[in-house]
Amino acid sequence: AYKLTPEKLEAAITPKTKWLILNSPSNPTGAAYTGAELKALADVLLHHPQVWVLTDDMYEHLVYDGFEYKTIAQVEPSLYDRTLTMNGVSKAYAMTGWRIGYAAGPEKLIGAMRKVMDQSTSNPCSISQWASVEALNGPQDFLPGFRAAYAGRRNLMVEGLNQAAGIVCPKPEGAFYVYPSCEALIGKKTAAGTVIDSDKTFAAELLEAEKVALVFGEAFGLPGTFRISYATSDAILKEALVRIQRFCGSLS
Repeated sequence: AYKLTPEKLEAAITPKTKWLILNSPSNPTGAAYTGAELKALADVLLHHPQVWVLTDDMYEHLVYDGFEYKTIAQVEPSLYDRTLTMNGVSKAYAMTGWRIGYAAGPEKLIGAMRKVMDQSTSNPCSISQWASVEALNGPQDFLPGFRAAYAGRRNLMVEGLNQAAGIVCPKPEGAFYVYPSCEALIGKKTAAGTVIDSDKTFAAELLEAEKVALVFGEAFGLPGTFRISYATSDAILKEALVRIQRFCGSLS
């Protein structure tokens, strides 16, 4: 679910198209592309040499159930010279506050990016840069346990949300988000008589009634859905699920 198909990509490309932005695993859905799926997209791009690829690999280490992470340039090396790879240390290394990201791509493109960055953000703190280098080059043996903890939280959320009346939650391949549908609840009423006329209203009423915050799907361009992050403790997630189930069950 929530993946770009070759057919949709082909239909979307026009002579004015310059970039394909590919985020895998994805925020907000957690969907990740297999090597075969990436190769199918790459085959389309081979017919459109004016289209470059920006691949956002921020969640590359957060994949579950033995999912084999690949990038589009890996599966189709001929795209290498028009691929810009973006990454950072915020997710896999839990270094959000250090504010370090990085990019790799063709020399001319990186040079142009450097000129813009130098005049807009100056430079990131040198302490943050050296800490990030150490994180990337240092021991990586913590990652399997880190990944397993998130996989458990993902399973907890998917199971619990699918037990809530009117909620359908697919199982994502990666990241730390679930992206369920609440379409079956649209048109229902709260105990106070408020009509749930959209995912935005669903989010607002859930927050008001149960103090559970989520991001409504309309903010991501897909009404009738919502995003929840499970980057918190199991205890908090279990309590959130109790409250969500209670709220959904109260709608009529």
